[in-house]
Amino acid sequence: MTRSEVLVQAGRLADEGRPYALATVVRVVRPASTRRGDRALVTSDGALAGWVGGACSEPIVVREALRALADGEPRLVRIGPAGSGVGAPDDVVVAESRCASEGVVEVLIEPELPGPLLAVLGEGVAGRTLLQLARIVGWRVTDQLDPDTAPDAVVVATMGHGDEDALASALKAGVGYVGLVASARRAAVVLEALRERGIGEADLARVRSPAGRDLGPSTQEEIAVAILAELVDWRHGLAGAAQASPAGVASAGVAPAEAVDPVCGMTVAVAGAPTVVRDGVAWYFCSVGCRDHFERTGGP
Repeated sequence: MTRSEVLVQAGRLADEGRPYALATVVRVVRPASTRRGDRALVTSDGALAGWVGGACSEPIVVREALRALADGEPRLVRIGPAGSGVGAPDDVVVAESRCASEGVVEVLIEPELPGPLLAVLGEGVAGRTLLQLARIVGWRVTDQLDPDTAPDAVVVATMGHGDEDALASALKAGVGYVGLVASARRAAVVLEALRERGIGEADLARVRSPAGRDLGPSTQEEIAVAILAELVDWRHGLAGAAQASPAGVASAGVAPAEAVDPVCGMTVAVAGAPTVVRDGVAWYFCSVGCRDHFERTGGP
């Protein structure tokens, strides 16, 4: 995959709402098989497409890319032989290559995490304004419920045209935030209709109505602003809860599983790594070369 094709693929992944990390070579000390400007992208399954220096650099780039996707932070990675990290700034990740090459490569790794998906149902002014505002602050938006892709949040602003059906679909899909744009009286009627459909009280309690912050008497555009404020607060609350969880889950995702290559000793990401299963034990390798050596010698 060429440099330009990497960027095209990155655009496709962004449009699909799929996370990836873009890796760009920013510095090279010869001998090295890559050039400044070479790039690749790494997806969350550990697959690498593009060129950042072959077997000496790829496993390190994949490992650091998956770490970046987990914590949401970009990083500059210096890859080279022992001692090449001397004098490196504190914010540079120094990774020792186990290859024979004496070259040094620095790679900038930038994680791209999709924003949450918001479905706004309804053709009114409040709904249209909310779609525009949410897109500006980095949310992905849609104006319909796709049965194959559950959104993170749904705002029902259908103003009496199918409120019950839209809310029932959102609750059934387990959507995290469900808001209804309606007066208190209208909301009570809608919730009673859902209750008669057999929807339980726990699910009904998840419906936020009136959706958004209480700003008092407001225009339709102001209602959209109030809903967006509540959505941002809800999103940040989820991130805070994830960071504080006992499982140590970061706001951007779970730390990737890693293992030590039994041949060269390099720490590698399990996802996408060459693997050998022997006597029920899985061994992971930085490259097919280490894997083949393991199989030939019966190591570790």
